[in-house]
Amino acid sequence: MLLIAAGGAIGSVLRYSVSGAFTRGDFPWGTFIVNFSGSLLLAFVFFLAAGKGVMPQDMRLFLFVGVFGGYTTLSTFTLETVELLAETRVTAALVNIFLNAIVCVGGALFGRIIGILVGGG
Repeated sequence: MLLIAAGGAIGSVLRYSVSGAFTRGDFPWGTFIVNFSGSLLLAFVFFLAAGKGVMPQDMRLFLFVGVFGGYTTLSTFTLETVELLAETRVTAALVNIFLNAIVCVGGALFGRIIGILVGGG
């Protein structure tokens, strides 16, 4: 648990720093950069370690659950989608994309509406 917490703290600080450095204008570029870089790095490290077969469980928890979990959860979604595609489970991959991209955005919109209504704004 301490490894996960330490990794999460590092990932959260990295997210804040990177997002802040790239946030410009009316589009959330910082979030996009965090999500893209997290997706790329998580897949890179995961598949590099899988190919070499040399990552201890403690390091996996620290990196994948802690650092990448604190940095971005989108990276987990993208890795899972890539794994589904690699297993030729195209329908499952498309459902995963739909649920995470469309339904979750819909949930955020719904949460926004409820927040505004409850908050009186």
